[in-house]
Amino acid sequence: MIAVQGPLVMETCKRLFSFDPGRLKNYQAKITEQFRKPVIVSRTGYTGEDGLELIVRAEEATRIWENLLLAGREAGFAPAGLGARDTLRMEAGMPLYGHELNETIDPLSAGLSFSCSLKDREFVGADAIRSIRQSGPPRRRIGLLPEGRRPAREGCAVITDDGREVGVVTSGGPSPTLGVPIAMAMVDAADAGHQHYQIDIRGRRSKAAATPLPFYRRNRPSSAQ
Repeated sequence: MIAVQGPLVMETCKRLFSFDPGRLKNYQAKITEQFRKPVIVSRTGYTGEDGLELIVRAEEATRIWENLLLAGREAGFAPAGLGARDTLRMEAGMPLYGHELNETIDPLSAGLSFSCSLKDREFVGADAIRSIRQSGPPRRRIGLLPEGRRPAREGCAVITDDGREVGVVTSGGPSPTLGVPIAMAMVDAADAGHQHYQIDIRGRRSKAAATPLPFYRRNRPSSAQ
């Protein structure tokens, strides 16, 4: 699978396929060809940017990769790894399994209530989600802007101004787009409404301001900039 993400993807990639991928709606996919080789093209990605994900045969991956870089040379296409993807994912405020989602974090606490349709549906965990929805999630996912230049990393404790430890950073790092450190954290629901917190970063406490998620929206930076 090759993820091609960014504002110039649709215009560039439509020259590579037998159809215009810009006609796909978000989360739609189509089986097509790339120079007579099969490829599944989907308008998906986990970066907050528009883009495509291509599922190709392993033996064709290198050739298609080279075609993408050649087609996107004038647009500035460049290889990027999972670290770059994760930076964009954090800026877009997207939860990631293993960070804002795991066996102990329910989807309502993670801010994914829109994905939990319970009407006329039964599935493993449905009763638990109904109970959480009725009583309210025990924790909330929040966005934080640490002061200074030191990024808060996963596992750093989140502390209220009166010294109570109320949560933990689940994702954090520098934001190249905004030029400041950013972090997401899971905190006790009763303490999710504070405007200011402290984060224990390697034994030193740094002030952090709460901020709405996402930190950055495509074509419209948040007030964090």
